[in-house]
Amino acid sequence: MPGPRNAPKRKSPFSFLLILALIGAILTVFTSSDEPPVVHSGSSEKISLSELIRRYKKQDLEKIEIKDNKITAYALDGQVFLSHKESSANIGDLGLSDPQNPTQVEIIDTSGGKFWTNILIGVAPFLLLILFLIFLSRRAGSMGGENGPFGFGKSQAKTYDRSKNRTKFAEVAGAEEAKEDVMEVVDFLKNPKKYQRMGAKIPTGILLVGPPGTGKTLLARAIAGEANVPFFSVSGSEFVEMFVGVGASRVRDLFKTAKRNAPSIIFIDEIDAIGKKRGQGQGGGHDEREQTLNQILTEMDGFESETSVIVLAATNRPDVLDKALLRPGRFDRRVQIDLPDMEARLKILEVHAKNKTFAPKTEFKKVASKTVGFSGADLENVLNESAIAAVKHRQKNITEKDLSDAVEKVSMGPERRSRRITQSEREIIAYHEVGHAISGHLCENCEPVHKVSIIARGGALGVTWFLPTEDTYLRSEAKMRDDMVSLHGGRVAERLIFGQTTTGASNDLERITNIARNMVMTYGMGDVEKVGPVVFAPKARLGGWDEYLQKEYSEETARKIDQNVQKLVLEAEARCVEILKKELPLLKKISLDLLEKENISEEEFLAYFKKA
Repeated sequence: MPGPRNAPKRKSPFSFLLILALIGAILTVFTSSDEPPVVHSGSSEKISLSELIRRYKKQDLEKIEIKDNKITAYALDGQVFLSHKESSANIGDLGLSDPQNPTQVEIIDTSGGKFWTNILIGVAPFLLLILFLIFLSRRAGSMGGENGPFGFGKSQAKTYDRSKNRTKFAEVAGAEEAKEDVMEVVDFLKNPKKYQRMGAKIPTGILLVGPPGTGKTLLARAIAGEANVPFFSVSGSEFVEMFVGVGASRVRDLFKTAKRNAPSIIFIDEIDAIGKKRGQGQGGGHDEREQTLNQILTEMDGFESETSVIVLAATNRPDVLDKALLRPGRFDRRVQIDLPDMEARLKILEVHAKNKTFAPKTEFKKVASKTVGFSGADLENVLNESAIAAVKHRQKNITEKDLSDAVEKVSMGPERRSRRITQSEREIIAYHEVGHAISGHLCENCEPVHKVSIIARGGALGVTWFLPTEDTYLRSEAKMRDDMVSLHGGRVAERLIFGQTTTGASNDLERITNIARNMVMTYGMGDVEKVGPVVFAPKARLGGWDEYLQKEYSEETARKIDQNVQKLVLEAEARCVEILKKELPLLKKISLDLLEKENISEEEFLAYFKKA
C-alpha cells in the first residue's frame, strides 16, 4: 500500500541561500556610496557649480573629473572641490571646453557598470518574489500539496497507516449483521476470482447508517485494518470551502488518487454535510455544496464504471440525503447499525473491559441490564468513568459500585452537591420526585422505579429514574398514557401538599404535551370520530426536507387536534390526582424519608408498598 502522497521532503538550503545573496546584493547597490574614492591628501569642500566654473576660468584648477552628474575638481594647491551638474548639461554647456585653458578635463565613462546595476535593480525584485514563494512552498510541503499556496483543489484525505493502528472485526462487538455485510466486501477484495466466476460485481458504495455512537466509524476502521488495499478517509465537511469549485476539485483529486491505487477504499464520514437533497436553497443560495455532490455522483457512477474503487460513507441522517446518491450503482448496500440490545451491550462491555482491572466476580450483565438505550460509545464512557472513579478512590480494582455510579453519571449527569438549596425548596423537590415515583409505580405500563434522589444532577434539582427491564421497540397507546400520568406526578404532588405549583414542572409539561400531540398528529391515537387515524404532522417534522412545516389540514381540523391533545393531557392529570390522593399518607412518609436519606434505591422504594 502506498504511503501518503504528500510525504515530507528533505529541505534544501539552496533557495534560502539565494534569497540571502540577492538581498545582500540589492542592499549593496542601494547603500553603496556614489562619492569618488579619495586619492589625495587634501581636504574636500563642496562648492556651487558657478564657483567651480569661476575657478576654472581663473585657471586655479589642475584637473576636473566628471562622473555622471558629479564633478570633482583638484586645485593647484592640492585642495579638492565637489559639485554637481544637471544630467542634460555637457562640458560645452558648462563652459569647460576652452582649448586655451590648461586645466585638464576628464570624463569618466560609467555606462557599463550602470547597465548591470539597472538590470539588477529591475530583475532582482521578481527573482526575490519567485524564490520566496518556492521557499514557502517547500516549508509547507510542495507547491501542489494540500497545505501549499496552490493546494486548494487537492484532496484532504488521509491515508490509513496499518502499521500504527490496525483495528480488527473482533474489536467491533454488538453489530454482527453489519459486520457480515462489510466482511463480504473485504473478502471480495482479498479473493475476487471466486466472486467473478459467479458473475458477481463488487459493490460500488456502502452506506453505514445509525444513531451517533453506534460504531459506524469504528466499523470503517475495522475494514481498513482487515482489507489489504489502500484506504483513504475524509470528512464530508472537508470538501466544502468558501470558494466555488474547490469541493468538486477535491473530489476529482480524491477519486483520481484512489483509481491510481485501485483496488482501494474511500471512506467519507458525515456524508450528509455534502449529500443533502439538491434544490432546497440551503446555504444561503451558495451552490458549492451542490457542485461537490454532483461531482461525487459522476465519480461514483459515470461513464467510467469499472474502477475497483469502493466508497464507504457514514451518516446518522439518511433522510436528508439526495435520492440520486442512494440509488443502486452508487450506494448499492445500506448497512443499518442500531443501538445495541442486551446481548450486544454485554459483548461491547467485555471488549472495552480487556485493558481494565476489575474486582473478582464483577458481573457485566448487571451493567448491561441498566443501560437500555445506551450506544457503544456510551458504554465505553461508562467503563472509562468507572476506572477514573477507582483511581480517584485509590482502589486496586474497579468495583460494581464504581460501575453503578458511572452508569448514573453518564445517564443523568454528575452529582452537584455544592449547590445551595434552601430547606423549603428541598421539601418541594422531595414531594415532586416522590409524586413521579408513586404515580409511575402504580401505573401498569410504566418502567420500574430504579432510584429516587433529591441531589442535583446536571440541570435537574432532583431525579426519579425509571429503568426498563428489557429492550422494547414499540410503544403502545396504554404505555404513552401511563407515561403522561407519571410525568404529571410531580406537579400534582406539589399542588396537593403545598396548594400551588412551581416552575420545576415546566419540563414535565413540555414532555406531556409532546407525547399527546404525537399521539394525535403522528400515531393516529386521537378521537377517531373527530380526527380519525390520519397523520397531520408536517413532513419536515417527520424527517424529510420536501416541504417546510406546512400545514396540510384546515383550521377546523387544527381546532379538533388541539381539543384532542388537551383531552389526553387532562385525562392523564385526573388519573394522577386520583392515584396520589389515595396514596397521600405514603407520599408524605416516603418524602420525609427522602429528605433524610437524599437517595432511595429500588429495593427501599418497593419495601414501602410491601408494608402497605
